[in-house]
This record gives sequence, structure tokens and C-alpha cells, in this order.
Amino acid sequence: MAETTTHVAEPTRRDFLFIATGAAAAVGGATLVWPFIQSLAPDAATVAAGAPVEVDLSPIAAGQIVKVFWRGKLIFVRNRTPEEIKAAEDVNLASLRDPQPDSARVKPDHAQWLVVYGNCTHLGCVPLGNQGEYNGWFCPCHGSVFDTSGRVRGGPAPINLPIPPYAFVSDTKIIIGQEEATA
Repeated sequence: MAETTTHVAEPTRRDFLFIATGAAAAVGGATLVWPFIQSLAPDAATVAAGAPVEVDLSPIAAGQIVKVFWRGKLIFVRNRTPEEIKAAEDVNLASLRDPQPDSARVKPDHAQWLVVYGNCTHLGCVPLGNQGEYNGWFCPCHGSVFDTSGRVRGGPAPINLPIPPYAFVSDTKIIIGQEEATA
């Protein structure tokens, strides 16, 4: 019987140069193509202009207000305490300039979460949170006062802080810019 021997060629310098050149060509090609691929995506201003914003509610402590931007507008997300909710629910609606029950300003089963636009309805200033006679918002520019439901209670503001479109996707997450949650 004849004996066969296989001989494995050792890598040479030429093999190394061939692999290194191929790798450099691949990296160079990707570097050239990447800007063209990136240009197909919408720019940041377009994305920010209309894209819904997802907000994680879990780190927001009771009584805390966080600020978020959606479509270039300031949004306040407030985690109301049970005392703040009770104070907002017990208001005599006839005494309000822009009568609206607290239940119409929050989502069912989520009374602790109030989501409102963050600009005073008088001249668009940004009111200070947890301030004023009703511990809601106080606009230091012209003296408008809002309660813990964002309803105007004093000063020159003509209407309540508006409610943006938003939906709960879970108990700890909302999407601002979307009226109904999608399953």
C-alpha cells in the first residue's frame, strides 16, 4: 500500500499582505458608503418635530415634576401625591375661571399622573412647579396661579394648562404624542 503525505503550506508574507489589503479595502469602502446610507435617514429636526416621546415614569417620585420636550414644546409630567389629588378633586367647579373636573384632566385609573403643556396660557412663560397658593404652578412673570390639576386659579391666564395627547402603554410608561396605546 502506498503511503500519501499531505503537506500544509505555511502562511507566507504574501498571504498576510493579501488579507491585510482586503481588510483595508473593506473598511475604506464602508467608510465611503456610510455617509450615503446616513443621508437616507430623516434629520434630527424632522424626527423631533413629530415623533412621539416615550417617558419612563418609574423614577419620578411622588410630588415630583419632570420636564420633557415634544415637538419643541415643554411638557410637565407630575406624579401627584394623594393629598394633591384630593385637593384637586374637592374644588368647587363654579369657582374656577375655566371649569374642568380633575377627572377630565387625567387618564382613568392613573389619577396620580398629570401631563400638561409647560407654558403659561397668558403669554407663554414657564411657570414654577410646586409653587403658589395651591402648590401647583406659579408664573413669576405676570402672577398666574395654577392648582395641582393645572387649572388656572388666579392671575391673568385665561385658561387651564392644556393637556397634550398621551397614552399609557404600561403602568410605568407613557407615550406623549399618541392618543391611544397600540398593542
